[in-house]
Amino acid sequence: MAIKLILLIVFFAVMVYVGMYSRKHASSVDGFVLGGRSVGPWLTAFAYGTSYFSAVVFVGYAGQFGWKYGIASTWIGIGNAVIGSLLAWVVLGRRTKVMTQHLKSKTMPDFFGGRYGSEALKVTASVIVFIFLIPYTASVYNGLSRLFGMAFNIPYTVCVVVMAVFTAVYVILGGYMATAINDFIQGIIMLAGIVAVIGSVLSGQGGFLNAIQTMAQIPSDVPLTQGQPGAFTSFFGPDPLNLLGVVILTSLGTWGLPQMIGKFYAIKDEKAINTGTVISTFFAVVVAGGSYFLGGFGRLFDNASLYNEETGAVIYDSIIPYMLSTLPDILIGIVVVLVLSASMSTLSSLVLTSSSTMTLDLLKDRVMKNMSEKKQVVTMQVLIVFFIVVSVVIALNPPTFIAQLMGISWGALAGAFLAPFLYGLYWKGVSRAAVWASFATGVGITVSNMFIGYIASPINAGAAAMIAGLIVVPVVSLVTPKPDKEKVDAIFACYDEKVTITKKRSLEAN
Repeated sequence: MAIKLILLIVFFAVMVYVGMYSRKHASSVDGFVLGGRSVGPWLTAFAYGTSYFSAVVFVGYAGQFGWKYGIASTWIGIGNAVIGSLLAWVVLGRRTKVMTQHLKSKTMPDFFGGRYGSEALKVTASVIVFIFLIPYTASVYNGLSRLFGMAFNIPYTVCVVVMAVFTAVYVILGGYMATAINDFIQGIIMLAGIVAVIGSVLSGQGGFLNAIQTMAQIPSDVPLTQGQPGAFTSFFGPDPLNLLGVVILTSLGTWGLPQMIGKFYAIKDEKAINTGTVISTFFAVVVAGGSYFLGGFGRLFDNASLYNEETGAVIYDSIIPYMLSTLPDILIGIVVVLVLSASMSTLSSLVLTSSSTMTLDLLKDRVMKNMSEKKQVVTMQVLIVFFIVVSVVIALNPPTFIAQLMGISWGALAGAFLAPFLYGLYWKGVSRAAVWASFATGVGITVSNMFIGYIASPINAGAAAMIAGLIVVPVVSLVTPKPDKEKVDAIFACYDEKVTITKKRSLEAN
C-alpha cells in the first residue's frame, strides 16, 4: 500500500507542478486552447495518443472485447494504430493545420462555421459537442474508479471526486500546454507500464505458448461458433462481423472527434507532422495493441466474482481489474498510475475541448457581448469546473457498461462530424445542406437506437452512423444548391500559398 501511495503522490505532484509551470502559456485564448499553435512533434503525438486511449480502452473495451473475441481482439488495437493514428495523421494532419489557421478557427464547430459560412452550423455543432462529450467523460471516470477500488479498496465515490479535482486543477492552471506536457509524461508511463503488465500476466499463466494452449481449449459461447474449441485463438475470432464494427468505431471514429482533431490545430510545422505521424502510430501499436492483446486472455481468469449474482451476466468492467489483482503490489501500483495517466490525459482533453467550444462558439458574441481575451479564458475555466461536475454526477450513477457509454458518445460525435470535416478539407462541392444532413444522421441514428434498439450493439450503431455520414454528405451535396464558388475558392486558396522549404524536405523539379 505504501508503494502504491508513494507512486500516486509523486504522480499528482508532477501534474500540479506542470499546471503551474504552464500558466504563462495560458493567458490568451490561443494559448489556453491551442498552446499558441506552436506545439512540437513529440508533445503533439503523445497528446494525440494519450487523448485516444484511456481507462475506457484499458478497462472497458479490452475487458469486454477480449472476453467476446479472444486473441482476435488484438485486431482492434491494430486498426487503432493504422486507421486511427497513421492514416488520420497522413490524411487529416497537414490539411487541418493549414485550413484551420487560414479560417482562424480554434475549435471544430468554429471550423464548420467558417468553412460552410453558417453561424447556425457552428452553434449546433457546439451543442452536439457539449452534450455527447459528457457520457464519454463519465465512462472514463467509471473505468478508472473500478481499478482504484481493486487496488486501494477506496470507495468509488471518493475515487471519482479526487480524479475530478486534480484534472480541474492542472487544466485550469495551464490550459492546452499543461495538458500537452502532462500527456507526454503520462504517455511514457503508459508505454512502459503496458509492456510490464503483459509480461507479468502471461508469465503468471506459464508463459505465452502455455496461455495460448489453455485458451484454445475453451469452447466458444458465441452463437455463430457455439461449442467450438479454438475459436478464441483463431485469426478473426468467434464473431468477425461484430469485431469489424468495433474496429470501425474505435479507429475511424477519431477522424471526427473534436478532442482528437484539435491536436492538429496546434501543430507547429512540417517536421512536427512527419515526426508526429511515426510517434503516434508507434504509441498506438504498443498501448492499444497491448491492451487488447492482454484483454484477449481474459477467459483464463474466469471466476464467479465476474458474474452478476442475480442475472448471471458477465460484468465486463471487472475483468481487467480482476486479472490485475493477481499481480505483485509494485506492478499493481504501476498499473494504477498507467491507467490514471491514460485517463487524466483523456479527461483533460475532453474538458478543455468542451469548455472552449461552449465559450468560443456559443457564448461569445451571443450570450456575452464584447468578451475580452481575459474574460474568455476565465469563462472557459469556469465551464471546465461545470463540465467536470456534470460528468461526475453521471459517473456516480453510470447507466450502462463503459463500452456502451463510449459507443454512444463516439457514435454521435463522429457520426455527425466525420464526413463534413473530411470532405470539407478536400472537396469544394460540399453543400451546407449536406452538413445539416450529416449532423441529423449521426445524432439521429445514435439517439434513436438508444430508445428503440434496432441495432443490438451501441458500438455497431456508432459505426453505422459514421458510414452513413460518409454516404449522405456526397449524395445530398449533389442534389442541393451548390456553395458560393468564389467564397469556397478563397478558402481553398490557402493550400496553394507558396512557401520556401529546405531540400531535405522537398526535391525541386529539374
